[in-house]
Amino acid sequence: VIGHPKYQESKRIAIFLSMPDEIQTEEIIKDIFKQGKECFIPRYKPDSNHMDMLKLASVEDISSLPLTSWNIHQPSDDDNVREEALSGGGLDLIFMPGLGFDKKGNRLGRGKGYYDTYLERCVQHPSGKPYTIALAFREQICESVPVTENDVQIDEILYEDC
Repeated sequence: VIGHPKYQESKRIAIFLSMPDEIQTEEIIKDIFKQGKECFIPRYKPDSNHMDMLKLASVEDISSLPLTSWNIHQPSDDDNVREEALSGGGLDLIFMPGLGFDKKGNRLGRGKGYYDTYLERCVQHPSGKPYTIALAFREQICESVPVTENDVQIDEILYEDC
């Protein structure tokens, strides 16, 4: 990941805080800060499909965030001091999780449409849609995954031996 040309040229990067069954992102997050890039993480609104990408101050900042029902850290609903990526300079790159992927760029998420609706909002931002990279295990690559008209294709899937 850290040798990827899109990562190298990106200054504003959104990345998920991984759950135990996902590609672990902690080392990538450490490198984002080491390289002097700006790091944004998701804040999901429960009972909706709304998500924002909020700026992290540091790697250590993560442990101060409250835990969600999914047992992942995220900024609280009343955290209004962090920059939301789309209220500022937008994003250059989004690393995306998923349950399954196909080689056509389709992604099976967890069913709420958080990333799809966020990417639609990105398209409206002056900086445009960021490049999207899914981080996957080889076992998550399928012949095809079910899609609807609201699903946004991802630009690239990175997995072992790809």
